[in-house]
Amino acid sequence: MTESSANKLLNGDVCRRTSSGRKASKNGFVKNHCLFQEPQKYRRPRGKNQDVPPSNCSLYKKPFLEYYEETPLLVAVLTYMGYGILTIFGYLRDFLRHWNIEKCHVAREREEQKDFVPLYQDFENFYTRNLYMRIRDNWNRPICSVPGAKMDVMERVSHDYNWTFEHTGKVVKDVINMGSYNYLGFAENTGACADAAVECTKKYGAGVSSTRSEIGNLDIHEELEQLVARFLGVESSMAFGMGFATNSMNIPALTGKGCLILSDELNHASLVLGARLSGSTIRVFKHNNMQSLEKLLRDAIVNGQPRTHRPWKKILILVEGIYSMEGSIVRLPEVIALKKRYKAYLYLDEAHSIGALGPNGRGVVDYFGLDPKDVDIMMGTFTKSFGAAGGYIGGKKELIDYLRWHSHSALYATSMSPPVAQQIITSMKIIMGEDGTTLGADRLSQLSENTTYFRRKLHEMGFILYGNDDSPVVPLMLYMPAKIGAFGREMLKRNIGTVVVGFPATPIIESRARFCVSAAHTREMLDTALQAISEVGDLLQLKYSRHEQPLPSLAWMSEESLLQD
Repeated sequence: MTESSANKLLNGDVCRRTSSGRKASKNGFVKNHCLFQEPQKYRRPRGKNQDVPPSNCSLYKKPFLEYYEETPLLVAVLTYMGYGILTIFGYLRDFLRHWNIEKCHVAREREEQKDFVPLYQDFENFYTRNLYMRIRDNWNRPICSVPGAKMDVMERVSHDYNWTFEHTGKVVKDVINMGSYNYLGFAENTGACADAAVECTKKYGAGVSSTRSEIGNLDIHEELEQLVARFLGVESSMAFGMGFATNSMNIPALTGKGCLILSDELNHASLVLGARLSGSTIRVFKHNNMQSLEKLLRDAIVNGQPRTHRPWKKILILVEGIYSMEGSIVRLPEVIALKKRYKAYLYLDEAHSIGALGPNGRGVVDYFGLDPKDVDIMMGTFTKSFGAAGGYIGGKKELIDYLRWHSHSALYATSMSPPVAQQIITSMKIIMGEDGTTLGADRLSQLSENTTYFRRKLHEMGFILYGNDDSPVVPLMLYMPAKIGAFGREMLKRNIGTVVVGFPATPIIESRARFCVSAAHTREMLDTALQAISEVGDLLQLKYSRHEQPLPSLAWMSEESLLQD
């Protein structure tokens, strides 16, 4: 492997050797973003092609470990075969529907519209009626309780193969919720937050019925924005009523024609939409790969805009704190180093990381011990860790003042609901310790402990997990299309609510179940969930990991024996 001295990177892909000096086996590798080698009681075996930054250890103050075990070859082949068989049967069923042998429920163009441009895309329609419908019962399940650590799920049945559903009138009680983004457990109907929201509703009502620039700017909104700025450690901030619109409506206000956006390939749809609406040139770099990002930055500086070769008006890097489908954490110290070197701007989306990472719960910047001033635009949402709704943007006062008069989301959207704003204020003060208790610190500590415990046990069981060891988003790989629906159904039978994800939300051979760990989960709940996951994993043969697993600890063995007794 050759590298220029300027590209000695930040993030080099190097082939490590095992301690015996021989190359690691090709049979399944782990990408291990590890900056320090320190003795650990539990360490996974090394493999081939590990991303190990060789020269920038000084940028990090703690070990940074992420694992992506390669899909087993046999599993990949069977997964492709599974989709192929489903596609063949799909075309066969379409033929039967064409001749009215099988009834078609999906929306179709009317005969008199056949000369018009099609309203529906053929493949999307084909995928929906022939593949998605087979497992549609795993999504949109209605719940009838607070989505806390446990929830109540309404039972429903389908008599036409998931085209329509009927409620039976029964309720499945006390389902352990492993799918909600309730990281700090503030999605609750009792306690300080709920009480404060009730009092706020009595004072202000439920809605504002106006925009912030007209008659919808309440004192509680001003208080919220000042608190958010203090919490983030920035000069100023601005709150919005919808998290998705915070990205999609503000990025177009920040960049336009003649600007370049460098976007991580796994960025959220709201970031992608905002970038497209801006009219800027968009280039995508490989996920969390600093070599790929630096190459794009260098090319942008050297070549400038297409055809004219004029310098770009602005270069904006878009990244997320925690990537919600991968469970990975952005390599922020390296991104900031590149941003400074090439004079670019950085837009950081902390939707999943704010409240969930860092010793003080202040997100990925706090997690790495960095200066918030090094991030030009800090974005986040209140929908996860704060148990509310909406989003924010923080940064310099000049930036926020500009957005107040140029952001579509600020000018045309109705103001945030007052009780929602109060929920955010109360929960944020608890996290900051300004309520006079240690409840916030306790929840942060509990979330970190639960995350470590849950991930470690799943690794010991032999499942393939993605992401960072400190990420409360835990993707468990399922791969095959038939196992997506089977896993969700089997888990619900055992009173565990999970989220399963497949193509096109993920690559076609990387279907997965996504668990979200919460501070509200007790150790007993996690053990119950782990036992159910292990049972379903054995039933569906999901324990794909080919690395030797350490022997279970005595504590875990005693817990298993207690469960068996």
